[in-house]
Amino acid sequence: MKTVALTGATGFVGRITLDRLVADGWHVRALTRRDQPKTAGVTWVHGRLDDVVSLTLLCKGADAVLHVAGVVNAPDAAGFESGNVAGTANMLAAAQMAHIDRFVAVSSLAAREPALSLYGASKARAENLVKASSLDWIVIRPPGVYGPGDTEMFDMFRIAAKGWALLPPRGWVSIIHVDDLARLLVTLLSAENVSKYVFEADDGTAGGWSHEAFAKAIGAAVGRNITAVHAPGFLLKFAGWADRAIRGPMAKLTPDRANYLAHPDWTIDPDAAPASQLWQPKIPTTSGLKDTASWYRKHGWM
Repeated sequence: MKTVALTGATGFVGRITLDRLVADGWHVRALTRRDQPKTAGVTWVHGRLDDVVSLTLLCKGADAVLHVAGVVNAPDAAGFESGNVAGTANMLAAAQMAHIDRFVAVSSLAAREPALSLYGASKARAENLVKASSLDWIVIRPPGVYGPGDTEMFDMFRIAAKGWALLPPRGWVSIIHVDDLARLLVTLLSAENVSKYVFEADDGTAGGWSHEAFAKAIGAAVGRNITAVHAPGFLLKFAGWADRAIRGPMAKLTPDRANYLAHPDWTIDPDAAPASQLWQPKIPTTSGLKDTASWYRKHGWM
């Protein structure tokens, strides 16, 4: 049985990936800050990305590293630097000390446009560290990730249930279901001929979704016709300041996020997509959105 060192195992993408790893026969050494229930096939390792000793223990005996952890929201550049850049550097060092070759790093499409946001800039710097390493590295840049249990897109569902959507300036996005992303991550841990590749993957919708089309798909998932309102960039940024002021660290639309949401093209590069024989998306977005809405209702979120 092969062993993988996993970061971000208690987050949205990490939880789903952890389950798939175990189901696919991996033993998982998973980093956690808090006590976790005993789980078959999982060894929980207490620690943090800034704790080199715990990362060394995490990588002990592992055959590969899957680095999912990262910071999506932070009050300043230092927060992104610590979570995304320094954390990646520490994981790379731990992997090298443990003589691990395969290192799969989860980045973001935001890394393609580092000038747009502190988040994107930190992800780009983290990618550069991975690419400069001597490891058998692979980087995956997910687009918007959704699915049952997701908190990042939940507000879109909640507002859609009221019959409207506040959208960025007109543009296009790519989307991927968390289960499809998890399956890709697990595949990349042992796939051949993928070393030193940067992959971008989505739901298979050619050209991606317009903001309005995706909002209307969410509306259909919650059983409502949607009135879409496109906010100009300056108003979107103002809304980011307002959300941060009202919800503090729980804010989903921050000023930094508003900057990159206003970018007109967050679709994947089809030339960077995994080969079809390696991986293909399985979950149609329309049905995936309906399942996600059902989960929110079942758990009392809506």
